[in-house]
This record gives sequence, structure tokens and C-alpha cells, in this order.
Amino acid sequence: MIAKTRTIQMALWALVALALIAALWFGVLAPQLAPVGPGTIGRGDYRLVASDGTAFTEETLQGTPSAVFFGFTHCPDVCPTTLGDIARWQKALGEEGPIRAFFVTVDPERDTREVLADYISWAPGVTGVTGSPDEIEKAIEAFRIYASKVPLDEGEYTMEHSAMVLLFDENGRFFESIGYHEDFDRAVDKIRRLMAG
Repeated sequence: MIAKTRTIQMALWALVALALIAALWFGVLAPQLAPVGPGTIGRGDYRLVASDGTAFTEETLQGTPSAVFFGFTHCPDVCPTTLGDIARWQKALGEEGPIRAFFVTVDPERDTREVLADYISWAPGVTGVTGSPDEIEKAIEAFRIYASKVPLDEGEYTMEHSAMVLLFDENGRFFESIGYHEDFDRAVDKIRRLMAG
């Protein structure tokens, strides 16, 4: 019994280590975006729904600068950390901000509008976004994001996904990305340059 428990614990820790390595690789070490023109990032025929009931499409990114982050509510570390970073950026921006931010799920099977609304409720200026699996897949492709389901024991699963925040100007054009755990001042400077542009 003790040996079986120890084996299960070791397997769980191995999965956690793999998830952290994947997050580090896809969010920091690997090239952050596929080698495509920046004008094509975020462009596509996806039609999602925001936690406030409004539509989220390519046109949503137009009109005011935006930040877009892909994640999921069962995420153990990257997503809550990034939401915390966004909250700190919003506070630092003060009267200049807040920047409009969207948290797009990569796990539409579990992340309904209501679940997302509750999950992001503490992060100022952040709107949750979900949709059907097919529409989420279209958005993942449009934003050049990596996302993959990873099976766990007893039919459970987690998600591996890119960990950067994508910044878009008022015309909906990709501006720059902020990497996971990027220096706070550098991240805020990027947002200020975006909003001043």
C-alpha cells in the first residue's frame, strides 16, 4: 500500500515537473510566436463569447489597445500567476489604464461563461472568453498559440499551453508579447508604449 502511494506521488510530481518544463519552454525559451507576419496574429473567423455575454471576434480587438492571454481555470500556476501580474500592471498604470485584457480558455469543456466570470472576477479589466471546442481551436490557430490536452489518472486531464500575454494596438494589430515572469518594469513599459502609440 505504501509503495503504491509512493508510486502515485512520484507520478504526480513527474507530471508537475513536465508541466513546468513545458510552460518554461513554450512561454520563455522557445520562440514566442510562429514565424508569421505580425499583422496576421489574432486574425481569423473565430466567434467566441465573453463572460459578459458579448461576442469575441477579430473585430473585438479594434478600438482600444488590448491584452490577450490563453489559459484555463484548472491551471495550477501559470494562469493565476499571470492574472496576478495583470492586476499588478493595472495598478501600476494608474490613471493611464487599465488596459483591456481578455483571458481566453483553452479548455472550453470545463470553462463555461459562468466559471470564467467567477475565476477572473478579482483581476481588474479582465474579461473571460470561451466558446465551442471548434471555435476555440480556430482562435488558438489565429493567435498562433500552443495548447494540448494532457491525460491524467482516472479520466482527468490538464492542459499545456503557451504562457505569454499578447498585446494588440487600437487597430487590432499585434504589437508585442510579454513573456511569463518577464521583468515587471519592462512589462509595464511595453503596455505604456502600446497605449501611447
